Amino acid sequence: MTFGGAHMEIRETILQKLREIEQQEQVTVLHAVESGSRAWGFASPDSDYDVRFIYVRRAEAYLRLNPPRDVIEWQLDETLDINGWDLQKALCLMHASNPTLFEWCASPVVYRTTDYWKTVRSRAAAYFSVKSGFWHYLSMARHNYRAYLTGDSIRLKKYFYVLRPVLACRWILEKHTAPPVAFSELADAMLEPALKPVTAELVACKMQTSELGAGGQVPVLHPYLEQSLRELEAEAAKLPAEQPGDWAVLNRLFLDGIRAGGSRLPE
Repeated sequence: MTFGGAHMEIRETILQKLREIEQQEQVTVLHAVESGSRAWGFASPDSDYDVRFIYVRRAEAYLRLNPPRDVIEWQLDETLDINGWDLQKALCLMHASNPTLFEWCASPVVYRTTDYWKTVRSRAAAYFSVKSGFWHYLSMARHNYRAYLTGDSIRLKKYFYVLRPVLACRWILEKHTAPPVAFSELADAMLEPALKPVTAELVACKMQTSELGAGGQVPVLHPYLEQSLRELEAEAAKLPAEQPGDWAVLNRLFLDGIRAGGSRLPE
């Protein structure tokens, strides 16, 4: 994804923050992306930047009796939300088919990456669990519907907090792969044609309205979402158990990551 104008300035700020993290934390950033509405493709004018990254330390850090935290929480303010996961944590979550990690792998907005992480990403599909991924998005859709879409005045972005996971569930059922991050790709593939115009209008409105923007219910969407939740809950009960992925591949990737990242750290 290309950047321009003010976004280019923010991108340079983010890259500088990543360099500061590397220097102060003594880590190598292997992959850094945008997560949230900017990655989904419908950011509001005042949306913050949700920067997520994977990092690695020197081998010695993983052999300590008092190892460092496996999360770096660097900044949280009105513009930037920056935090990252240690490589060891990330690979363990990949083995567990953690949907958030799969979204970081597939984000269309990449600030930095490495050849090593491209190798990790090429192995990711083997660890995606249809059942785990489906339940994650179904739970998200159910919770957000009950929490945000039952009142008379609704914040516009909350529609996407239900619609996107519903479409992700449908993608998983049909394709048995991790869903794409971009909402437009999900909608093009999974949304009923009759609902595409109103959804496109909602996206346009969301991108022109502040994060706090609210309005009345969108009547045509509510029957679709309610029916979808009923259908998806019925499908959830049919999903078979799956065998976990191979630890050996991830163990090799972990060692390769330490060699690739740790060698770049200053003594």
